[in-house]
Amino acid sequence: MPLAGAAGMLASCAVPGSRGAGVAPPASTTAFTPSAIAATSWSVSTTLATPAPTPTREAVAQRYANAVPDAWGMALPGIEQTVASPIKTIALTFDACGGPHGSLIDESLLTTLQQHNVSATLFWNKRWIDANPRRAQEIAANPLFQIENHGTAHKPLSVNGRAAYGIPGTASVAELIDEIEDNREFMKEFLGVESNWFRSGTAHYDDTAVQIARDLGVSIAGFAVNGDAGATLSAPQVAQNLVRSAPGSIAILHMNQPAHGTASGVAAAIPQLRAAGYTFVRLGAAPARSP
Repeated sequence: MPLAGAAGMLASCAVPGSRGAGVAPPASTTAFTPSAIAATSWSVSTTLATPAPTPTREAVAQRYANAVPDAWGMALPGIEQTVASPIKTIALTFDACGGPHGSLIDESLLTTLQQHNVSATLFWNKRWIDANPRRAQEIAANPLFQIENHGTAHKPLSVNGRAAYGIPGTASVAELIDEIEDNREFMKEFLGVESNWFRSGTAHYDDTAVQIARDLGVSIAGFAVNGDAGATLSAPQVAQNLVRSAPGSIAILHMNQPAHGTASGVAAAIPQLRAAGYTFVRLGAAPARSP
């Protein structure tokens, strides 16, 4: 079932553009309860059961030491692609990938979101934070934005090094855990952010990786709408993908490529989405996970 976008990718943050927008939300959903309503933009949070204590890295690594994955992709069971809400919503998420070609800041995009009071979830790679430490702290302090984890080295999440778009994945269970946890701990220390959502570099996972993330108390943020195809689309294409979104969609875009069409496309889509009755939401608290 296709999702939005034309074929395209960036070496710094590759997400395929072969899936189309406007599809019905997939079966995997995140249940949300409204926590605040301000104007036409509000955040949501999940009603959580008391979580079990998160096991240590060593315990998780031992548990999956001999695991052999059976599946690979972007839309595996356990990857959240939609949000469930009593009102018509869309969750805009923006990746900042870091690295030689991905450490810029799309200030025009951030300005647009703030001027229109649009809530969004920002997924940051550690390399991007390292390149923009002061600005990262400033953005993280803005209550309009929810900051989440885009990994330590921007690798696909695998237990055996499986690659996506020529980018090698994590090569072992231990490296996979470090890809999640090293940036997660850094974000807590440096930004004061408690992150319980994760999106890998390239948004690819094997099924064992999804299970490991769950055991670490982390939910995987997938997407139902590929908004900018790895920041390769023109502004009209980005706007078209967003306005065709089905209610409850998580849309993936990028905030680290200011020379591309993302900011202008988002600016064009916001009034159209609001006119169609959409409310912009953050992902909120991650669903409770049982090890």
